[in-house]
Amino acid sequence: MSICILAIESSCDETSAALCLDGKICSNIIASQQVHEKYGGVVPELAGRAHIENIVPVVELALAEAKTTPRHLDTIAFTHSPGLIGSLLVGAQFAKSLALALQKPLIAVHHMQAHVLANLIQDPKPAFPFLCLTVSGGHTQNIFCKSPLNMKVIGETIDDAAGEAFDKTAKLLGLPYPGGPLIDKYAATGNPLRFAFPEPQIPGLNFSFSGFKTSILYFLKNAGKSLVYKEKFTATTEEKEKFIAENLADICASVQHSIVTILLNKLKKAVKETGINQVCLAGGVSANSGLRKALTDTGAQNGWQTFIPAFEYCTDNAAMIAIAAYYKYQAAEFASLDVVPNAKASWH
Repeated sequence: MSICILAIESSCDETSAALCLDGKICSNIIASQQVHEKYGGVVPELAGRAHIENIVPVVELALAEAKTTPRHLDTIAFTHSPGLIGSLLVGAQFAKSLALALQKPLIAVHHMQAHVLANLIQDPKPAFPFLCLTVSGGHTQNIFCKSPLNMKVIGETIDDAAGEAFDKTAKLLGLPYPGGPLIDKYAATGNPLRFAFPEPQIPGLNFSFSGFKTSILYFLKNAGKSLVYKEKFTATTEEKEKFIAENLADICASVQHSIVTILLNKLKKAVKETGINQVCLAGGVSANSGLRKALTDTGAQNGWQTFIPAFEYCTDNAAMIAIAAYYKYQAAEFASLDVVPNAKASWH
């Protein structure tokens, strides 16, 4: 029996809909929101309003591209958590209304679980069990994956996420939003060893980026003369701006190299502790070219099998929600119509 799934993703500032037929993605439509650029970050109220405007045309395009109609759907899936509550509510209410109108079951999907399962969208696919380094603006985790619906977080950030470190650095450098991709772009022509930043000494498999961000803040405030705050080192605004302008590529390359090193050192430790050499990457930051190359190179050096989703499945998208829903459907993990989205729900 075929399984046709319409999936909706609306956790932040992308409105996305995808069609999945028997585990194969037939369409994956994403509408990005440009309204946030002038504010230097996502404005929750504006994000929610944009989702309301975008969701109907996005779903219609997804259905059209997949050459199907609502009456052929077997289930409706949506992002349940985590995310901006206003954004989540738009996707949830649309999915619930459509499921009710079509008398079809509803599937609630955790956003981070879906990011991991994005590695199962295309061949080659990892074999279970595997490890997944999941890196985004809000999460940094090492995840042990026993099966599609059996995962355990074995290490996570105790404060800030790696994606946030990229975003904060971009803002400090005066780069426009979204700044993470621009750091990646400038890093390509810079010297990654030009400036050294401290690696947080956190025991076990957990991460920390709060102190790392602080060191970058003072590094720039002091025009590269010190990583700590000392009044006598504080540069003038003109000195700071001149330092950044003259060293932008090297700063971006050095920051990116440091973040990637922190991530991969913890991943290497996770591989050693678990004995698993099937290693995946997931989350929005997995689109970073420096991280993708470093994982591939590290895997080759250590005899790992590495897997990285295509770019379109790294950032927020409904295809990953659809593939997660495909496995949930097979396990009959359905949600009731009174399900309520949760901005911070954990899944481990």
